[in-house]
Amino acid sequence: MYPGTRWLIYLAMAFVVFQVEGWLIVSLRSHVNALWWRMLIEVCMMLAAILPGFVMARIENCYFGDFGLPARRAFGRNFWVGTLWGIASLSILMVALRLTGAFEFGTLSLHGARIFKFAAYYGVFFLITGFFEDFLMRGYSQWVLSQGMNFWPAAAVLSIAFGYIHGANPGEAKTGLIAAGLIGFFLCLTLRRTGDLWWAVGFHLAWDWGESYLYSVPDSGTLLPGHLLNSSFHGPEWLTGGSVGPEGSYLVFVVIGALWVLFDRAYPEANDRASRRMLSSSSS
Repeated sequence: MYPGTRWLIYLAMAFVVFQVEGWLIVSLRSHVNALWWRMLIEVCMMLAAILPGFVMARIENCYFGDFGLPARRAFGRNFWVGTLWGIASLSILMVALRLTGAFEFGTLSLHGARIFKFAAYYGVFFLITGFFEDFLMRGYSQWVLSQGMNFWPAAAVLSIAFGYIHGANPGEAKTGLIAAGLIGFFLCLTLRRTGDLWWAVGFHLAWDWGESYLYSVPDSGTLLPGHLLNSSFHGPEWLTGGSVGPEGSYLVFVVIGALWVLFDRAYPEANDRASRRMLSSSSS
């Protein structure tokens, strides 16, 4: 079968799995609060993206880990380094916005044990988000489309799609969609250079956690409840990002460019082939 055909089979299975999950959990809607319902939906989307990957591994006659999440490297060095890069890069962006007068940290919104409860909740929530989005857009999809159009054309197509699907978020805008697509393209670079998705998942977790919880700002147009601070923005939308949040600020493009340059130097292109050999040897 052609790579595109196999990709469509994967997407069809993901759609069916999600529909079945929705049918199974609908009776729980009235028994859980909004926060846990949001978590449950995120888990369903993650499973809908990942479970068909195991089926495709059988069809492709390879290991599931070949698609970017080798079990032997789970939560290893790549994950934690990616997490550090994620929170550090977002913090630099937020400090830059603060220095321009566009952002105020404000006062604490949470107190006592609720600080730690919501920190843990969003840590788990965005880990699940990372698994879902990174495997869906940069896991099997990237692996199979690369066979038909090579790595970087596939990365470009999927990154455009990644930006486009964020348009469904309330409060999203054109600048935020472009930023999401470029961040997705950067995460494809991390896959290429490290040989797996664990760096990307860690970065994704930390960036989203930092936006939604730590700095308490909109993430791709969505401001979530249970955030740490009563923070606020002041100034023109091109600087603050408006309803989008920091990903809608023009400064985010400077951060993305810096990330690309720094990552390229930290993980040289010469490591590409070695990283792919490491992934192949650790995917079972």
